[in-house]
Amino acid sequence: MIKVLIADDQELIRQSLQIVLGSRENISISGAAANGIEAFNLVAKYMPDVVLMDIRMPKMDGVQCTKKIKELYPEVKIIILTTFDDDEYVYSALKYGASGYLLKGVSMDELVEAIYTVYSGKAMINPDIATKVLKLFSKMAKLDFTIEVFNKGIEQLTKTEWRIIEQVELGYSNKEIADILSFSEGTVRNYLSTILSKLNLRDRTQLAIWAIQRGVTRMDLKEQL
Repeated sequence: MIKVLIADDQELIRQSLQIVLGSRENISISGAAANGIEAFNLVAKYMPDVVLMDIRMPKMDGVQCTKKIKELYPEVKIIILTTFDDDEYVYSALKYGASGYLLKGVSMDELVEAIYTVYSGKAMINPDIATKVLKLFSKMAKLDFTIEVFNKGIEQLTKTEWRIIEQVELGYSNKEIADILSFSEGTVRNYLSTILSKLNLRDRTQLAIWAIQRGVTRMDLKEQL
């Protein structure tokens, strides 16, 4: 059973989602919050598997709430469900760890599919949003945002760590990397933690940008094998 928490400042939307999603197979509703602070507190209380998060809410917006939840409860998956596709919101939400970003025009079947998708460890992004993300990410990686890493850290990377970096560059989730390399998800998380420590990077987003900017991940991988 997938436990879902709803966070939206509009009562009608909260109630509608509770009724419709609650009737779906393998989905249960953990609770509903009218603002970001309520959402954070309910996550701490009920530990849902997936949070449907609105962006513009009183007291604490969805972006900041996403950041706080992922810092303390990284295993909780978050889908941004909003009417806004502003570039800043999109990037910030994904940067802080959201697994999905959907506009409220999606059908209920699409929303249910998104819940199952992020619960399995994958990402789900509205096609229009995905185009924005790709353009923004490409621009950041090539022009606006350079990630610097000392050679000493690069030289310390093992063959297996280079293989994991390649998968991160390709956009695979921990679960997908584990399947590809025949590891457990826990092993992948441990490797990623070691890689970030060696390269002095903050998170996997920085790692992915660095790998793309470097442009020779496959060359590095080939040299290590």
